[in-house]
Amino acid sequence: MEPQVLTPHVYWAQRHRELYLRVELSDVQNPAISISENVLHFKAQGHGAKGDNVYEFHLEFLDLVKPEPVYKLTQRQVNITVRKKVSQWWERLTRQEKRPLFLAPDFDRWLDESDAEMELRAKEEERLNKLRLENEGSPETLASLRKGYLFMYNLVQFLGFSWMFVNMTVRFCILGKESFYDTFHSTADMMYFCQMLSVVETINAAIGVTSSPLIPSLFQMLGRNFILFIVLGAAEEMQSKAVVFFVFYTWSSIEIFRYPFYMLCCLDMDWKVVTWLRYTMWIPLYPLGCLAEAVSVIQSIPVFNESGRFSFTLPAPVKLNVRFSFFLQVYLILLFLVGLGRLRSGRRRVPGPGFHRRPCWRRRERSWGLLPKGSM
Repeated sequence: MEPQVLTPHVYWAQRHRELYLRVELSDVQNPAISISENVLHFKAQGHGAKGDNVYEFHLEFLDLVKPEPVYKLTQRQVNITVRKKVSQWWERLTRQEKRPLFLAPDFDRWLDESDAEMELRAKEEERLNKLRLENEGSPETLASLRKGYLFMYNLVQFLGFSWMFVNMTVRFCILGKESFYDTFHSTADMMYFCQMLSVVETINAAIGVTSSPLIPSLFQMLGRNFILFIVLGAAEEMQSKAVVFFVFYTWSSIEIFRYPFYMLCCLDMDWKVVTWLRYTMWIPLYPLGCLAEAVSVIQSIPVFNESGRFSFTLPAPVKLNVRFSFFLQVYLILLFLVGLGRLRSGRRRVPGPGFHRRPCWRRRERSWGLLPKGSM
């Protein structure tokens, strides 16, 4: 005797794009689920309200659907998902107005149209956010890219200043004092490159790539470039003076200790010797660098007075002749004030015994965005 064919209980819900059917059958075997001519056909062996039998049903949908249903078998039920051809809200599930007796709403998944629209918007926003993150990269990826970019910048600067430091040291060992007078012509191209590249450091602070203080970085970049491009580069008479050697040598000496420290910060590494050198060598080298810059400015004043370069006359009715040496004297005052301020702040950062536990160098790490603000 053939097993009796029965109809299972079916519960349904919808969204704008999909239909959800839950068939109350457990221990389902050999399900046959298909859609043809917009009608869902279901037939399966399972345990339902009438015991273990073959259950089947047919549903003609209200509107067009895609003919590829997706189903999932569980121990207690069969879940079927059908995609609508057009994303819209249906007033009912079946073409016939009268609801079949075996069909009922699935209140576990039921939403009215307004709630479904809110859910749809939330999913769309989630999808757009996911696409945005894929395009922009995850926060971890962005942090890695930022550290890699800062590491490469510091590496290039370190190699440039190291080349100048070695070049000037070797020339001094071979030629002695004679090397002083040819320093500009032997190293100026590399110094031009490194100092122009230092503009990136100020831009990083301005746009938030690093949290370094913008004003000190800007003052150092402008001050050095003023000395290099105006005081030395624009006056050929200055390029053969011995003071050029001392300016370039102190600048290079400072940077060959500074940039390795920053490179290690990018790698989350703490080498106590490098940290100690970075903050200890700065103490004598910074005032020596300021002194060398001041001497170069003082020596350039008669040169610019004699040549009249960069001097100008104010228009009528003032008709005042303004010499460039006036701006050089103002620069000397600013150099003294800024240098004194940095020395006073630097004394508070100098590492002593147990320096690796002090916040002095970690503040600098934090300024490069490599430590959280709350860490010490």
